[in-house]
Amino acid sequence: MQYEISGASRLPIYRQLVEQVREGIARGDLKPQDQLPSVRQMSRDLVVNPNTVARAYTELEREGLVANRPGRGVFVAEPRADLTKDARRKRLIETIDRLLTEAVNLGFSEEEVARLVAARSRQFHWNTPNSAPK
Repeated sequence: MQYEISGASRLPIYRQLVEQVREGIARGDLKPQDQLPSVRQMSRDLVVNPNTVARAYTELEREGLVANRPGRGVFVAEPRADLTKDARRKRLIETIDRLLTEAVNLGFSEEEVARLVAARSRQFHWNTPNSAPK
């Protein structure tokens, strides 16, 4: 996977890295047990401070998306289901509400948002037992 940093982004560099890894996992570009570049390698490739990369990896580990194996590196973690279905649903609703608020403020119609969400959702890897490959 190719990582990129945008100087024009309002997000801090470590958040840009976190979001890219999160999206890579969601899209299926990064699979469980895939190894991420070392902190040193990532910082050299992106020309950023190693502490910035370490902070991103720490955040991803805190979220349970990666696992640090001392002496071996950082790997994509197996999916966890430690939150109850109700807790996961509540988090998703909060995220959807933020998305819809932004869409309304940008002047999109309900139909436009529904079409965009449907089109974009086909680009992601869904981890449900009944999901068929698209």
